[in-house]
Amino acid sequence: MTNVIIPNMNPRHIYAKLRDALSDTPAVLLRGARQTGKTTLAKSLCAEEGRNYLTFDSVSTLAAAKADPAGFVRELNKPVVIDEIQRVPEVFLPIKADIDENRNPGRYLLTGSANAMTLPGIADSLAGRMEVLTLFTLSQGEIAGEHDDFIAKMFEPEFNPPSLSVPVKTAKDIFSLMVMGGYPEIATRARPERRAAWFESYLTTLVERDARDLANIQDRGVLPRLFSLLAARGGTLHNAADLGRTLGLNGMTLARYTAILEAMFLVWFLPAWSVNLGKRLLKSPKVNLSDSGFACHLCGADEKRLSLDSALAGRLFESFVATEMRKQASWSDENVRLYHYRSQSGDEVDLVFENRSGQIAGMEIKLSNGVAPRDYKGLSRMRDALGDRFRRGVLIYTGSDILPLGEKLVALPIGALFLQRQGSV
Repeated sequence: MTNVIIPNMNPRHIYAKLRDALSDTPAVLLRGARQTGKTTLAKSLCAEEGRNYLTFDSVSTLAAAKADPAGFVRELNKPVVIDEIQRVPEVFLPIKADIDENRNPGRYLLTGSANAMTLPGIADSLAGRMEVLTLFTLSQGEIAGEHDDFIAKMFEPEFNPPSLSVPVKTAKDIFSLMVMGGYPEIATRARPERRAAWFESYLTTLVERDARDLANIQDRGVLPRLFSLLAARGGTLHNAADLGRTLGLNGMTLARYTAILEAMFLVWFLPAWSVNLGKRLLKSPKVNLSDSGFACHLCGADEKRLSLDSALAGRLFESFVATEMRKQASWSDENVRLYHYRSQSGDEVDLVFENRSGQIAGMEIKLSNGVAPRDYKGLSRMRDALGDRFRRGVLIYTGSDILPLGEKLVALPIGALFLQRQGSV
């Protein structure tokens, strides 16, 4: 199988899963934020497989689909790619009808820069007929040309972290990676002011076009302010009441605006974990931005500011690592869900990974060159409480050594998450 190459970039790791989905499912929805590379990936697949390509960014195509959705779908030459599918949700029912007549796999590859699954009736109409994949901004492994799947390694019977021969990522190195983020376009801009200009233009497009397509927003100035506040609070518990007071919004309006940002894949929420499955939705999630570069831009934080403001740097660092793990989860060989954990007694674990067998791995994230027992107290207590269900506990820090911390616990340099050459403790 030939991996698709983004110009001046390395292969996208989700490509294999995309090909697998198209091999046995009638329709596949590839969703994600604008400018993450969905169109590039889809066009490469068109060139490889001879698929037809249509986009609802085309005025004529958009008009034709809206005027007669059923006729539009009926006349399509399949297999086909339809880009920006969320702009004409009326075509989903005709696609359902067409699939019910012909369930051959791979007939439709749909892409969207807003979450079409949140539109009324869409999830039900294609249930059992469509697989949904999410393309995030570039992971650090994709940028470096490494296949980063650290999640799978945490669940292996014998844990072999990357050896110390790999480059060590210091705090200064990490700040540079955080500020850069993972948008493919940003990687082509060497000067910080040009990256800032791109982010500003991108934000304007999101507010003026995508948000308008999703909802009727009376005060468009509120959305950028909300986005910036969420960026500054990345890696912390989501406090909707406090956020609403700060912005002067009631709870219902704040929830609607936040849902718009989530539907555009700009923010995401890390739910709380509990041994009791019924309690997970009752605890506050943590809020994160989907790209560290965008988060740093909204916070006005460059490498120098991050080096001087330890509180802001710590929050953004935790969010950065959590988001990288979320990206890896989208292609990992280990099917997991991500959570955070906080007990009533104050024990915390920044990231909890639960696989389909109910096994647990935990991760603590520290912007520090050293490790103290208090840094992994939550991991230790989770290990002791879960027994055999607990697979591994990892403390990620900005030091340079691999440090055994006790049974099933280890401290690793941050670079271990992205660089997959093997060694042993």
